[in-house]
Amino acid sequence: MNIPKDPVMLVSFLNLKLRDNYASFDALCEDLELDKEETQKIVATIDYHYIPEQNQFL
Repeated sequence: MNIPKDPVMLVSFLNLKLRDNYASFDALCEDLELDKEETQKIVATIDYHYIPEQNQFL
């Protein structure tokens, strides 16, 4: 799957997918074959981090 490269767009994409299709970030990464650590590094550049209790990046 082609995911956004821009960190702001990536956060929006991830949160949409998490809200609509996945119970966790792990499940999303596994299904979409994303590198979890690399994805977290990209969104961390704009100070967003995955919050498991809310199942979203904030």
